[in-house]
Amino acid sequence: MKKSLLAITITTLLLSACSEPSASNASNASAKQTPSATQKAINKEDITVESAKANQLFEDIFNAMVKRNPMMQTYLGMKTDYDKWNDLSEEHMVKELEIAKKDLAKVKALDETKLDAQTKVSYQLLVQKLQNQIDDFKWRHYNYPVNQMRGIHSQVPAFLINQHTIASEQQAKDYIARLKNTQLLIAQLIEQLKIREKEGIIAPKFVFTHVIRDSKNILQGAPFSTGSDSTLLADFKKKVSKLSLSDDKKAQLIKQAEQALTTYLKPAYDDLIAYLVTLQAKADTKDGVWKLPKGDEFYKNALKRTTTTDLSAEEIHQIGLKEVERIHNEMRKIKEAVHFEGSLQEFFTFMREDPQFYYNDDEAGRTRYLKEATALIDEMKGRLDALFLTKPKADLIVKRVEAFREKSAGKAFYQQPAPDGSRPGTYYANLYDMKAMPIYQMAALAYHEGIPGHHMQIAIKQELEGIPKFRKFGSYTAYTEGWGLYSEKIPKEIGFYQDPYSDFGRLAMELWRACRLVVDTGIHTKKWTREQGIDFYVNNTPNAKSDAVKMVERHIVMPSQATAYKIGMIKILELREQAKQVLGDKFDIREFHDVVLKNGPVPLNVLENMVNNYIKTKV
Repeated sequence: MKKSLLAITITTLLLSACSEPSASNASNASAKQTPSATQKAINKEDITVESAKANQLFEDIFNAMVKRNPMMQTYLGMKTDYDKWNDLSEEHMVKELEIAKKDLAKVKALDETKLDAQTKVSYQLLVQKLQNQIDDFKWRHYNYPVNQMRGIHSQVPAFLINQHTIASEQQAKDYIARLKNTQLLIAQLIEQLKIREKEGIIAPKFVFTHVIRDSKNILQGAPFSTGSDSTLLADFKKKVSKLSLSDDKKAQLIKQAEQALTTYLKPAYDDLIAYLVTLQAKADTKDGVWKLPKGDEFYKNALKRTTTTDLSAEEIHQIGLKEVERIHNEMRKIKEAVHFEGSLQEFFTFMREDPQFYYNDDEAGRTRYLKEATALIDEMKGRLDALFLTKPKADLIVKRVEAFREKSAGKAFYQQPAPDGSRPGTYYANLYDMKAMPIYQMAALAYHEGIPGHHMQIAIKQELEGIPKFRKFGSYTAYTEGWGLYSEKIPKEIGFYQDPYSDFGRLAMELWRACRLVVDTGIHTKKWTREQGIDFYVNNTPNAKSDAVKMVERHIVMPSQATAYKIGMIKILELREQAKQVLGDKFDIREFHDVVLKNGPVPLNVLENMVNNYIKTKV
């Protein structure tokens, strides 16, 4: 890949984010003498004072944002506002816009010339973040608030089960309060859907089958009907049973939860389901955002935000096609190595259909998969010293995606640990369809979602010291997912993937991300249909058709998001190769990884500056 293909040109400010001021800029024609020791001390003191002032402002802005966000408080392990949900109203969005404008003015009032290097990065990142928030306000309705990938309808149970811990009677009452408050939350969600309906922003028809089914699933079981407990009641009972309370008090809390479920949550979900049915009747089968008012402009902006580059949709499309061809050639070498006679397409069919590559589609098969995925991660933990100087303190566990959402959820995903250590990082494997989880992809998937992938990157960023919280808890998709995909490759460099089929699985995962560049841009700019996108995956990858269907449906409801992986990976590899070429024997992969990970998430051009500065310190 030519470097020009990944030229990063967000803003001039960010291009200099980590650069030290040059001597020529620090002086002028009338003052070229060497500063005295007193002048140096004053300058240093000014920098210290202004940097401290800036970092305090950054913290104040972040903490105020968290205070307005009850759900984020819970995600961060805080117990404040433990009975509340976020405000989804239009009025709240307008207030957030005004706060962003005021915050931006406060940040810009700082004297950037008096900031130390790390604080200057923070300054420039926050200016960009707030400016993007302001600029993107006009696109706030350009999404589908409920879809098969995400949305309040599925977030409510997932949040309560996985985030809302109960360690006291009060926290149990907060859980009950949140059950009651779903009535307002869902009402606000319906209002947001109605706003979008008036603007002509309605999800494609296929989406509604998923979201209506998932919403109905939440209302199955006691206390809504006879039979076993519903997902939420079972969770509440399990958590309350561990409290040091009398049996009568526990029974009283459970009764209150049942009443909240039937009196508040069920009517709310019934209203949502009824409205979704009416929307389904109005939905069409057009899949790309080109169908929306100013859809082309929206997608161009979405690509810029996702990739943190100025690459056009066509450039991304072509990068994808070239990467597909390259990876196909790598796969042909493996096909020959295992003495398979036939075309690459026939090899794909073999890998897709031969039972040796899949565990049984039963509980024993699922248990085996989770056990072996955990073993892969544990083995990698023991080899981290060869790749990293900094390692996360937080633990990592492997879990199966819960039954209520597994049919719609993605193949695998990662949930970050609580900053206070009360909850480990979690790699979720979706084992609904075992034919979609081939054994030969198990290693690459575990490395991506777990170690050395998202867990290394996300847990380390949360544990960093000396950078403001908005960076520790922020995210840039190209950086985050680029690291995840890069992490599938680096284990090979220390001797993993010895089995050729496992190495094929690694390539298959990379190929999948290359295809994403082609299909995402194909759907949203070339007017590809859902079926065209599915066919491209089926014809060019060994993955199950069910994988292709889910992926294309993801492209449709999350435009641009899937382009981040390959663009980010290519940039990280490009920067690593640059460092290797310049440093030669001085290059240390562990130091390089520290540069990438120890500054938190950044746009790709800022990452490039950081690597360039690292190179300068080693030359």
